[in-house]
Amino acid sequence: MRRFLTTLGVVWTAASLATYFYSQHQNIPHAIRIAVLPAILLETAFYLMQGFEWARMEFDRLGGRPLRAALLTASAVLPCLVATSRAATFQLLWFLALLGAVLAASFWYAWIRPRLPFDLLFLVLMGGIYLSKLFDHAYGQPAPHAQFSILGKLMWIRLGIMAVLSLRGSEDVRFGFMPAAREWRVGFLHYLAFLPVGAVLAYVLGFARFHPPDMEWWKLALVLIGTFFACLWVVALAEEFFFRAFLQRLLARARGEMFGLITASVLFGLAHLPFRQFPNWRFAILAGAAGIFYGLAFTKAGSVRASMVAHACVFTTWRVFFA
Repeated sequence: MRRFLTTLGVVWTAASLATYFYSQHQNIPHAIRIAVLPAILLETAFYLMQGFEWARMEFDRLGGRPLRAALLTASAVLPCLVATSRAATFQLLWFLALLGAVLAASFWYAWIRPRLPFDLLFLVLMGGIYLSKLFDHAYGQPAPHAQFSILGKLMWIRLGIMAVLSLRGSEDVRFGFMPAAREWRVGFLHYLAFLPVGAVLAYVLGFARFHPPDMEWWKLALVLIGTFFACLWVVALAEEFFFRAFLQRLLARARGEMFGLITASVLFGLAHLPFRQFPNWRFAILAGAAGIFYGLAFTKAGSVRASMVAHACVFTTWRVFFA
């Protein structure tokens, strides 16, 4: 608990500073910043809890599945209510739509026994809602550049992860925010193995060109570090949990390791078709190829944190030097 509270204090300080500087840079009114900050602090606290084993264990001790599902529902909609009521963007119909999606995800494994078809339908629900515009409408936009949908996406990620870990019940996948030394090593080695494959595919497909940023070395170092950890703890954490720790393991258990690896990687690639413009086949092919190396890192280390490292390294390289 001490580690969690220390981390929470650091994250809340960083979130407050980031909110202040971003609102200053984007000319967002002070009143909106003050109104929304409590919702940001609430959501970051809930988001952090999923990565600490003691917090998940304490949550599991609270009661049966229906009670825990109800608590997940309450924690999911509370930041939205705080943000929209204080920023005057609350819309009843969109809130009810959000509540319906949250109830479906929270109570899925309280109502349904874990079986492969229902697990796959759960993943379809999670992916469909995440890619929809629901969060844009439910959270609203009280001013230009003040888009609160990121709070909804963070909520949806940790809601789905907690539903799987706490309500469905999942074998240990070494889930958490900070990789161990071996997980860093395995993830980085699989990133290096993917680099030549990714470079050839990107060249053949005409996906991207090398475009190094024009900035001082120390600024570049800060950008690299910031991009890496932002990806590691949000994008890579979510995608690697659902595609590797959940989907790949389910398929491997049903049809074998190779089937699970290949199928999860193909589906991972297809999930990237809507990126920027649909259908973005070039990005889907590259993502699918990268997914194989992420899956191999996950299998090698027996930990989702290893595939998170490989994923974050690939993302950072693309984002900083090629995007």
